[in-house]
Amino acid sequence: MLVLTRKKGESIVISDDIVLTVLSVEGENVKLGITAPRDIDIYRKEVLDAIEQNNQNAAMNLDILQKTIKDLGGLTK
Repeated sequence: MLVLTRKKGESIVISDDIVLTVLSVEGENVKLGITAPRDIDIYRKEVLDAIEQNNQNAAMNLDILQKTIKDLGGLTK
């Protein structure tokens, strides 16, 4: 992990087109401003983790559903 120290109002640039700016620091909270192209997805880490877990659960449920269908003799036409 790269660790950088920035002050309020300072920024870092990622890949020439993503800019993170420190807007404020209050206690343990840091407010960041993000400028990025619209096609870049930006998530809070905990939200991304939840999305990935839900996708994994859905894939597992699909496996169970496919096995159940197979056990029942397949879909009727």
